[in-house]
Amino acid sequence: MAQNYDLIVIGEGISGLTCASQAVRAGLKVATLESTLFGGLVLNVNELNGYPGAESGTDLASGLMQASSEAGVTSIQEEVTAIRSAGAAFQVVTSAGTYGARQVVIASGAHLKKLGIPGEDEFEGRGVSHCADCDAPMYMNEEAIVVGGGDSAMQEALVLAKFCSKVRVVHRGEKLRARKHLADEAGANPKISIMWKSTVEAVLGSKMVEKVRIRDAGGKTEDVACAGIFAYIGLEPNAGFAPPEIGRDARGHLVTNEAFETPVKGIWAIGAVRAGYSGLLRDATVEAQRVAEAVRKRLD
Repeated sequence: MAQNYDLIVIGEGISGLTCASQAVRAGLKVATLESTLFGGLVLNVNELNGYPGAESGTDLASGLMQASSEAGVTSIQEEVTAIRSAGAAFQVVTSAGTYGARQVVIASGAHLKKLGIPGEDEFEGRGVSHCADCDAPMYMNEEAIVVGGGDSAMQEALVLAKFCSKVRVVHRGEKLRARKHLADEAGANPKISIMWKSTVEAVLGSKMVEKVRIRDAGGKTEDVACAGIFAYIGLEPNAGFAPPEIGRDARGHLVTNEAFETPVKGIWAIGAVRAGYSGLLRDATVEAQRVAEAVRKRLD
């Protein structure tokens, strides 16, 4: 028989764990569902500002996961494949079973966009990487490529520069989108160089990544030797399982009202999966707290 909960929170990132903990402390029976590792993209953040007691994303996520467990939230490690209406409630379908919920919060976050080029999937884990904090030591004294021009690209380039002999940043624009202090720090690092108005066309190698093909604005291609490539070109929301009645914006994020409820009454969306999310961790926490309180009032 399927387990029934007052609230099911889909996702164990910052917003999901915060929402679940607050809801269970308010007296609700709560479960979280997560298909991968708890914490979400914050695990890739090396240094956090403004979170006392949490020096890194891993510290913050671990603390929230422990608090969620101690509060009494049931953590279920299964991938959600669908949400179905069941009268006034919902059925949350996973790869392993079905769970009942009176209310559902989608806090499934987002994932890094892929470049969509030849060799990217083939060399996943063999030179194609997504976390410099995790993998940079593997490229000691090697050369690496970072693709992108935003904050994440600059942060990862700076981490890689601590280990690599050279870091090339490939950026399709002619100026960086990153905040000034990150752009300035990267620009001042002698190991980091930027290839402007350029794109990566292919990842090449035999058993491991050996080089990437780069095309400049004039259409000329060049094969550049490297041991690793890290792409930070934006995020895609993890929203494929959400009911089609929930609208999406142009980039696939779920549409909500100002209270973070979707057009399907009783299904809410918070954090990076939601259209209009600021991208700031403190806002993920605020959204989670507001929705936990709204759900409590709804179920009183």
